[in-house]
Amino acid sequence: MSERGSMMPLFGGATVLLLSMALGVAGASSLLIERQRLYSLADGAAVFASESFDPTAVSKQGSRVRAPLTSYRVRQSAEEFLETVGSQELTKVVLESAHTPDGWHAEVGLSSLWSPPVVSHFLPTTLRIQVEARAQTFLR
Repeated sequence: MSERGSMMPLFGGATVLLLSMALGVAGASSLLIERQRLYSLADGAAVFASESFDPTAVSKQGSRVRAPLTSYRVRQSAEEFLETVGSQELTKVVLESAHTPDGWHAEVGLSSLWSPPVVSHFLPTTLRIQVEARAQTFLR
């Protein structure tokens, strides 16, 4: 009985395993970076929107100064921010939501399409990722 060539299937299997792991790690890293970029954009839009209060509506309540927000102004400011700044290198950015839940905070939700750097059978070809950021203005 000859054992010649019995190492070849082992090397082939190990190569396939290592390549699939490398593709998985590259895809996961790409997804995390894309999500972080999208979150940074949403955070900037939320901060910009939290400053969209009407200056004539600012009031002092106790020791705090309050600047009430409206959902209309929050959405309008978030759209303006996205038009001004742009979506950088993100694909198909959509403003999912922009509102104020309580009149003091601005919440902005964005989504974009992510594609892995190398298309394979192990990862989806596209995936919609969503993030939400929240901001509040503090006046002194």
